[in-house]
Amino acid sequence: MQPLVLINAVGLTPRLLEHAPRLKAIAAAGWVANMPEVLPAVTCTAQATLLTGKLPREHGVVANGWLFRDTNEVRFWQQSNKLVQSEPLYGTAHERAKERGRAFKSAKLFWWFNQGAAVDVSVTPKPWYGVDGDKVFGVTGTPVGIETGIEARIGKFPFPAFWGPMAGLPSTAWIAECAALVLGDHAPDLTLVYLPHLDYDPQRFGPSATDMARCVKELDDACAPLLDAAARLGAKVWVVSEYGHCDVTRPVFPNREMRKAGAVGVRGGPFGEQLDLFNTRAFAVCEHQLAHVYVDQPAGIPTVAQLFRTLPGVARVLVGEERAEIGLDHPRSGEVILLAERDAWFAYPFWLDDAVAPDYARAVAIHHKPGYDPCELFFDPALRFPKLHAARRLLRKKLGFRTIFDVVPLDAAIVRGSHGLPAADPLDRPILIGHGPNPGLSVPMTAVRDLILGALDLE
Repeated sequence: MQPLVLINAVGLTPRLLEHAPRLKAIAAAGWVANMPEVLPAVTCTAQATLLTGKLPREHGVVANGWLFRDTNEVRFWQQSNKLVQSEPLYGTAHERAKERGRAFKSAKLFWWFNQGAAVDVSVTPKPWYGVDGDKVFGVTGTPVGIETGIEARIGKFPFPAFWGPMAGLPSTAWIAECAALVLGDHAPDLTLVYLPHLDYDPQRFGPSATDMARCVKELDDACAPLLDAAARLGAKVWVVSEYGHCDVTRPVFPNREMRKAGAVGVRGGPFGEQLDLFNTRAFAVCEHQLAHVYVDQPAGIPTVAQLFRTLPGVARVLVGEERAEIGLDHPRSGEVILLAERDAWFAYPFWLDDAVAPDYARAVAIHHKPGYDPCELFFDPALRFPKLHAARRLLRKKLGFRTIFDVVPLDAAIVRGSHGLPAADPLDRPILIGHGPNPGLSVPMTAVRDLILGALDLE
């Protein structure tokens, strides 16, 4: 069996491939196709579809976060592999290899739903959380302690470069070097590698205002040690992505509209207004250009749907069985689903006055916010010296004071790029680069699992 490395180059599209000479050479030696997006076109949903060959109605990953109905909490960026309700590629490959009397080893590096995954090697971000509310950045993995050995060789994972106002190339470069070490040390038959570099500036500034040629070349250069390691192992390299980015000009605030209508409950207190979902009749979990609206009583669904049919920036309102049109007819989905106009995106804020915004709103706080917040990619322009401000906060933390790194702006209009909808042009769809029998110019994302199994001779 020839080993295979599957690189997930988030944000890479057929249009952008010309700026990546190394990855373009891989395509020239095989084939390149576009992939129509699965909705929502976001990381966790796309990855679950790529790995299971199923739509969200079956694998259950309806977004990067959703309302957990049993506890009535909105949770984003969960890592448990058990949240994926269909069998992933690596589980199928292990079982089929075993049935045929073959050994099979897999590695999963920074792809989501990593903890508890049926892989032999894994590395994934996992901070430590103290009882006093403190947080220390870190990574974890399997076999136990693998991350310690990797960091001893290439340095600590640059967590601030993975997400937040300083997110950028160093995180992708580190992951690529990590993957090169894993290939050399463990020789997996299948290696999944997630490289996020193209997910930052195109979200901040929009693709039209980003030097995409430079960003794509940076990604391509960062791949060099990984591609060299794959060549030494004799591995094939395939490339996928999850979505392309589009320019946006306006945020839409579904929760503020429902707050004005009296449907959203809040609790005031020492840390600003906090969402009270137990006293809420309807709430939107917003993520880029799609929002799941959860309505507590069936009788209230028509009223909520009608509210959004006239809201500027909303292109479609899907209710009940209509959600099946986009594969989101699943119990984790909202009773109402909103799709944005192409130049709009959905922002999560539910407060009406920034003076009472929750304390987490001004911080990078992905596990606290009841929605996705791309404002976290920016330093607040109101801060004259934002990095100095952050350094002072860090000093306070080291001195033992409770500290909020309040550097994130509240003005959602600062965001100029988004994703989540089908691309208007096939050249802006996610990319698929592979070898072997050519599947055609356009390949459903649900087909990738079986193509990979075929490439591993495990179809």
